[in-house]
Amino acid sequence: MLGVKVAGCQLGEQGKMTSSWYYNTPTPEAPKSCSLLRGRSTSGSCRQNQDGNRLFTKILHKGYVFVFPIGLIHFQFNVAKYPAVAFAGFGSQNPGTITIANAVFGSNPPINPEVLAKAFILDKDVVEKLQKKSAP
Repeated sequence: MLGVKVAGCQLGEQGKMTSSWYYNTPTPEAPKSCSLLRGRSTSGSCRQNQDGNRLFTKILHKGYVFVFPIGLIHFQFNVAKYPAVAFAGFGSQNPGTITIANAVFGSNPPINPEVLAKAFILDKDVVEKLQKKSAP
């Protein structure tokens, strides 16, 4: 059975997220396309560990579409001084989501801060602050 999922979202002025689903990072089960209906936003995705972690980014204007391939880290950021409205379509009725910061810094039990400090090249105290903010 073929399934699709669609969602609408409003991005607040100057990048403020007003829909919680919209700052997901990978959708592990389906590609996503995003069409901007109003406003101006920056959209991008990054190929992890391929092509030197290459970033693909585009400033979207009304009517533009950006496609996020399956599983790539991606983002949307409103660059206008007024809310932007977007429409997203997913290639599955259950595309899944992974919010990377919550998964890594908010895991239960927590990942050893020394491990995360080395992995992200951060000071241990910064990691501990992120873990406190992301705790379930």
